[in-house]
This record gives sequence, C-alpha cells and structure tokens, in this order.
Amino acid sequence: MSWKVVDSDKTEIERRSEPWCTDAMKATWAEKVLPRYETTHGALMPILHDVQHAYRHVPYQAMIEIASFLQIPPAEVLDTVTFYEEYTTEPVGKCVIGICQSIACEVCGHQKLLDHCRETLGIELHETSGDGLFTLLALECLGSCDTAPVALFNETLHENLTLETVDQLIGRVRQAGGDPEAH
Repeated sequence: MSWKVVDSDKTEIERRSEPWCTDAMKATWAEKVLPRYETTHGALMPILHDVQHAYRHVPYQAMIEIASFLQIPPAEVLDTVTFYEEYTTEPVGKCVIGICQSIACEVCGHQKLLDHCRETLGIELHETSGDGLFTLLALECLGSCDTAPVALFNETLHENLTLETVDQLIGRVRQAGGDPEAH
C-alpha cells in the first residue's frame, strides 16, 4: 500500500453567501452549550450535532465557521467530522435507517433486514434514495442485544424487527413525505 499525496492546500471549499452557522445558532451555543464545558473545544461535538441535525450534513464552510466560533483550528473540526460516523459531509436522507450488525443482531437475522431495505429502497449502504427520503447504514452495536434485531430510524430505536415491521416503518415515513417523526 502506498500513500497518495494530495495537494489539499489548493482545494476550493464551496461557499454560499449566507453563513451556515446562523446568529441564532451561535447565541444558543454561547448561552446553553459553551457554559457546560471547561474549554470551548469541549463544545465541538454538541455543536456539530446541532449543525448535522439542522442541515442533514456538516458542510465544509460550516466547519470553518464552527472553528472560528470556538477559536480552534479548522483541521480539528474536520478531523472530528471525518472520524465519527454520526457526522457526514454530504446530505443524508430525511430518515436515516441504521441497522445494527452486532453479533446478537447478526444471529437474529440482521442481514435479511439489511438486504430487504436495500431492495425496498433501491440503494446500497451509505447511499441516499433518489427522492432524498432515506439513507441506509449498517451500525455497530446499538446496545439492545436482548431485543435483536434492532435498527435506528433517525434517533428512534426499533426492536424485535421483522421484515413486515420494517415495511411498516418505511411506509409511514414515505406517507409523511420523509417526516422523521412519522416512524
């Protein structure tokens, strides 16, 4: 294996005229998030969660804005975004389906659920459906082994899943036009 050298210092970041991190967001962060941490760096992950939830991804411009707000190097923001699966640099669907692939879920049939979702949604892992409603992920242990197989539909855990239950959940989200609270 060899290392590829990329001349990243010349990479252009797509920018929009209005900031991703609004004045209202920054005011909330200053009032409710920053006081909970000894250093501003400690507030990075909650702020990234806020941006991810607001825009369904963390744009590169937003990373620079967050770094400026927290007075930390932009590289530290990028490192965090690219390390954790929770954050994405490309928009995800309105409903992110994360099927657990832990050993308990594997034994209880997670692969059938995953294959069924692929076929039903017409997408592969880490892809988003053409209508922008769904993104499919395989996640590590969701901590509910006694109710396997399980999956997250956005941040709601669904347990003891069957193909029929998954179809019902997908149907509810579709019927609601992608409303994440519909499941």
